[in-house]
Formats: sequence, C-alpha cells, structure tokens
Amino acid sequence: MPSQKVADFTLPSTGGGTFQLSKSKAKTLVLYFYPKDNTPGCTTEGIDFRDHYAEFVKAGAEVYGISRDSLRSHEGFKKKLGFPFELLSDEDEKVCAQFGVIKMKNMYGRQVRGIERSTFVLDANRRIAREWRGVKVPGHVQEVLDFVKTL
Repeated sequence: MPSQKVADFTLPSTGGGTFQLSKSKAKTLVLYFYPKDNTPGCTTEGIDFRDHYAEFVKAGAEVYGISRDSLRSHEGFKKKLGFPFELLSDEDEKVCAQFGVIKMKNMYGRQVRGIERSTFVLDANRRIAREWRGVKVPGHVQEVLDFVKTL
C-alpha cells in the first residue's frame, strides 16, 4: 500500500466543517484511525498527538483523527482534551474501508468489528508515504513525527 495514491474523500469534521482530501493545503497529512472516543488507549494517543502537534505543524504536516464516532461524540472528546486538530467522523465506514482498517477483534472473549489502530502519512501528492497498522500507543506519535520530519 505505501506509495499508493489515496482516492479523494470527504468527511464531516469537528468545528462545523467538512474535510475533503483534495482541498487540503497541507504539504503532509497524518491520518490516524482510532477505535473509539473517550477510551483509554484512544485518549492517550490523542493526547500524544496534541502534545506534539506544534512540531507536526512546524514540519509542514496537518493531523486528523478518524473514527466511527458521531460528530457530537467527537466534539465532546476534542473539547475535553483540548485537541488543536480536527476529528473526522466516518460513521458509514467508507474511509475506514478505503484504508482497510476495519478488522474483527477480540473484546472480552467475543468477536467484534472495529477499527484497528492505524496511522497513515500522506505526502503532497496524496500518496501513502508510510503506514503503521496494529499500533501500540506508547512511543507511536514520536515515531510518526520522526518520519514526518524526513519528508
């Protein structure tokens, strides 16, 4: 999948807007897919992106978090944790499917469909420069930032 061009997509965004890939002006895009608002791992990951956000911007990157949660849920999550970046709502899973992040996961001994924590860095041509799947949160954001700085 790396170096594959990403098809244009549009998703509703926090802050009352709409995100459209082809209209994004950022040189580099960091799209991180996460399972659910207000859960421990997703909270920690979001805080890590928040705390490194200025460094991403300095490196010419814009960060977006994507999950299947509603915009209302996203707005509360973003406000509670003070995220300086927008969260995108993919309730119908179109973009999740495009990136292949929906997986069967074990939760409390039963199989459930959910988002596999994954991060994609898109270059200026909207090709995937690097991807991380099945992400473990500790150290992940720093690894993404270190990669973005090489672009």
